[in-house]
Amino acid sequence: MTTLFATRLYRAPLNAFGPSVDADELENACLGIAEDDEAGQDWCEQEGFPGYTSYASLTDLPWRFPIFADVVKALDAHVADFAKECAFDLGDRALQLEDIWINILPEGGIHTGHLHPHSVISGTTYVAMPDGTSALKLEDPRLPMMMAAPPRRPDAAADLRTFHYESPKVGDVLLWESWLRHEVPMNMAEDHRISVSFNYKWI
Repeated sequence: MTTLFATRLYRAPLNAFGPSVDADELENACLGIAEDDEAGQDWCEQEGFPGYTSYASLTDLPWRFPIFADVVKALDAHVADFAKECAFDLGDRALQLEDIWINILPEGGIHTGHLHPHSVISGTTYVAMPDGTSALKLEDPRLPMMMAAPPRRPDAAADLRTFHYESPKVGDVLLWESWLRHEVPMNMAEDHRISVSFNYKWI
């Protein structure tokens, strides 16, 4: 049996390559930014986005806040590692951070299925993951083409399932290719689920 067309999911501790990022400091920074970012709050209210995201309001987190500059330095190393795992031939071009943003989901908050067009690698590092909060849900990219395929058995291997649920811990980084559809199901925990997401482009 041969497995073809594999979809890679990368997982590692944010601090594996350095610089060291303090989890409590990063959480406090995210909460403080969310409290002060009136433009982001207004966008979330207008768009019906539960909780808070800086996606549409702050495009320069690493410039404004030193801890986010450290996060990006750490992410650069992880993205380089993942690119090798994917056997990308980058030639004389490089993968570079395109954007980075904060997500805060309260109890009952969701982030519906989506992908990240125009990027190469996307991912998230996890800042606060209270007990009972949502895993990341990843979707088989072949789903629209499955037509009359029967469902998979509950005991199917992870690489054969239509959906995969990854439950990261605080301080983890997850990376995937940007075409991979994903979502955050409803946060069933009473406390906020906090993460920092990002895209890398090929320049």
